[in-house]
Amino acid sequence: MIHLTLDLTLVQDAFTLDVHDSASVEVLGLFGPSGSGKTSLLEAVAGLRRPTRGEIRVADRVLFSSAAGIDVPARDRRIGYVPQDGLLFPHLSVRENIRYGSRESGAGSRESGFGSHDLRAVAGMLEVEALLDRRVQKLSGGERQRVAIARALMIRPALLLLDEPLAAVDRERRDRILPYLLRIRRELHVPLVYVTHDAGELSAIADRVLTLEAGRVARAGPPAALSPAAAP
Repeated sequence: MIHLTLDLTLVQDAFTLDVHDSASVEVLGLFGPSGSGKTSLLEAVAGLRRPTRGEIRVADRVLFSSAAGIDVPARDRRIGYVPQDGLLFPHLSVRENIRYGSRESGAGSRESGFGSHDLRAVAGMLEVEALLDRRVQKLSGGERQRVAIARALMIRPALLLLDEPLAAVDRERRDRILPYLLRIRRELHVPLVYVTHDAGELSAIADRVLTLEAGRVARAGPPAALSPAAAP
């Protein structure tokens, strides 16, 4: 469990994201319709978008504070981020894609990074070890997502951000992948921020949910507080 403070305003042209929440969570779910600000909030936490003002804090570490003049670069935040399409490199093998996470952050040369033994451990946890020498073009949608998650774990993230990780797979594959995400939470003790349009996914994995509407938090609380209808 980790304490997350998301107290920020982010102005993007005509859209304003205004989120004020602070809570201890294992998995924070972000729920709401398209255009409500879920991905923008993830990108602010990851350091890919700079809030106009406010504070982002993960445990006792301030990642952004307009008042204190703090804006930690994305590469130094130790935040694992898996965007909607995974962004795997088609010219690299699965093994090379997974290793890329630690190389990009410089983690491979630091105590915080994973070595080759840990690559096997992460691949084993996500059951992609048999795919390590394969090209990503040969992977199914579910396999791609597991490889993208494995790559994000290679920096030993303090927090893992998942943007609709199951949106591109069918219901049967969703039911297969969810247990892997639960293993990450349970065995690696890596807290998650999880974006989805599926209330059932949040009921299975999240312990707190922020429902965003037009850039603001409409509801906050346990998954049971969600509206019965999933967001469009």
